[in-house]
Amino acid sequence: MSVDGPLPEDAPLPALQQTPTDAGFEELRAGNLGLRVAETAAEIDAAQALRYQVFYEEMGARPDAATRDARRDADLYDAVADHLLVLDHDLGQGPDAVVGTYRLIRRPAAERIGHFYSADEYDLAPLLAFEGQVLELGRSCVAEAYRTRGTLQLLWRGIAAFVFRHRIDLMFGCASLPGTDLEALAAPLSYLHANHLAPPALRPRALPGRHVPMDRLPPAALNPRAALAALPPLVKGYLRLGGFVGDGAVIDQQFNTTDVCIVVKTDLITDKYFRHYERTAGPG
Repeated sequence: MSVDGPLPEDAPLPALQQTPTDAGFEELRAGNLGLRVAETAAEIDAAQALRYQVFYEEMGARPDAATRDARRDADLYDAVADHLLVLDHDLGQGPDAVVGTYRLIRRPAAERIGHFYSADEYDLAPLLAFEGQVLELGRSCVAEAYRTRGTLQLLWRGIAAFVFRHRIDLMFGCASLPGTDLEALAAPLSYLHANHLAPPALRPRALPGRHVPMDRLPPAALNPRAALAALPPLVKGYLRLGGFVGDGAVIDQQFNTTDVCIVVKTDLITDKYFRHYERTAGPG
């Protein structure tokens, strides 16, 4: 999803090297733009630099001293994650070409850390009990000049390719609404709660002490069209795939966002979507 919360202070710190994984698929192209999984540590570093630029310099996240000095948005999960990259080939072929990124964490990768990233904000027990292949998404961002429908569609194509490449059954993550003013966000939060609440068997709940009720307005007071329009494009994209939200939002003061937990069963993706992108998956 988009901006996530901070790494828990008590997170285990195994000795892991920041390196790409073996998750690749054939690069997807749309004009001068390409999308593939990061192949080198330098490309991951470029993704972290872009995240710093967007999250901290543009969106007002609050860096600690190490983050500010390095000018990188980086944490322990980067070492075990797969990193989707949007590349502008007019700028080059490697790190210099990175203009978008999305971080994907599979269940075995999370087990190397001890938990998924979103466990800092949500009780993920219903998702952890799911027997199929599970994928956490987060840290998505695109350089300002590339925030177009075409770039977002390319990212969706990459997610689809990854889902089919690894036979993912369920994906989830914390998606961010900009700002922490709950009054200003009352309509979109209430709309999500009223129309897209996950079924109990797949419903993560915000942790005690962080839980912010989402049903802030009565349904009769909502303008559904306006509330939907106020949601970030990424969240609307997940809803179009049949996505759900968990119980409760979480205010992330560090990143200046209000987070919701999105859950998508990949079997809810339409048959047309499956047929169009399955050929990008390659062998399982």
